[in-house]
Amino acid sequence: MCSWLKNCWPDRVGYLAAGWSAMYAVLGLFWTAGGAGFPFGPVGDDRKTGSILEGAPVEVTGPLIALLGLLGTVVAVAMARGAGSRRQATAMIAFGWTAAAALTLLIPDYTMIALVAFAPLLLVFTFTGVPGPQGGINDILYWHRNNLILLFVGGLLWAAATLVHQRRRRMACLHCGRRHAATGDGPSRQDLLRWGRRAVVVALLAPLPYEITRLAWFFGYPMGISRDFLTMMQDSNGMLWIGLGLAIASMLGGVLTHGLVSRWGEVYPRWIWFKAGKPVPPALAIIPASLVAVVLIPSGLMMLWDPAIHEGWGLRLVSVPWIVWGVALGAATYAYHLRRRGACRHCGQGVPAAAGRTVDA
Repeated sequence: MCSWLKNCWPDRVGYLAAGWSAMYAVLGLFWTAGGAGFPFGPVGDDRKTGSILEGAPVEVTGPLIALLGLLGTVVAVAMARGAGSRRQATAMIAFGWTAAAALTLLIPDYTMIALVAFAPLLLVFTFTGVPGPQGGINDILYWHRNNLILLFVGGLLWAAATLVHQRRRRMACLHCGRRHAATGDGPSRQDLLRWGRRAVVVALLAPLPYEITRLAWFFGYPMGISRDFLTMMQDSNGMLWIGLGLAIASMLGGVLTHGLVSRWGEVYPRWIWFKAGKPVPPALAIIPASLVAVVLIPSGLMMLWDPAIHEGWGLRLVSVPWIVWGVALGAATYAYHLRRRGACRHCGQGVPAAAGRTVDA
């Protein structure tokens, strides 16, 4: 019995991507035939999403989903089996990364960042009920939104499957990506730290417009919005508090981002007395930071192509820099990963990670 994350995922993720694609191929055929539940069809304003496909006609989108799902199933199985010539492999890799980018970055809206930010509350609401006019958790996680979550998961599967296939074609380790024939040790720890610091600075600056406007609204200043709109929010129970909470969460996230280039991001500091002096597991920083980096980008893109983006710059325009925020956070996280990774337990390449040698930023 193997551990999925440590041992088996390169051999299985291609088939998981194939299964996911086959599921949507069947759903596409079902919707084309007139089946209910088309996830981009007409709904009330309270059930609409900000997806780029929202409102797309089923007559066009249904067959397209079926066709791409069928093609994706064939490609994913071929990648999982390592089949195809060099030219075919290149085409499959291009298809895979395109599918991953579309499913994780282009089609979703703010749903994923909201799910990450409010996950603890949603868990509580599952047992206590949702306060306010909502009838229950189903009024928050309805099918149009749940479909975007499923698409996002499919994008992650496609990214992992394509990465494995790319490594296989390069004759690299499927787990760490290192090649036996490669020469040199790659960038030094100091180079990675310098690049990481630059990315962290960008990641800290990008959300400032959003944070400042939400704080201003909470304290009664209509920055980037009309006075009437601010009054409406003040009269709406909890709306300004939600904005304040998100601004504070963003600032706290900035503090945690700083850990990617600080010593306390590699070794537990003294104020965490029960872990003080012990190495911080890299995954503890890499997994949440990577997830946040990915979900920030579609949230910013959603605002960018919103036709109402100019209706008060404080509402939508300040969220467009989230695209830069996500890219910068991803770059800082990748630099942290390269700096912290040690010898691969599967191929034996690399050197043991040296914790605690980072210079405080």
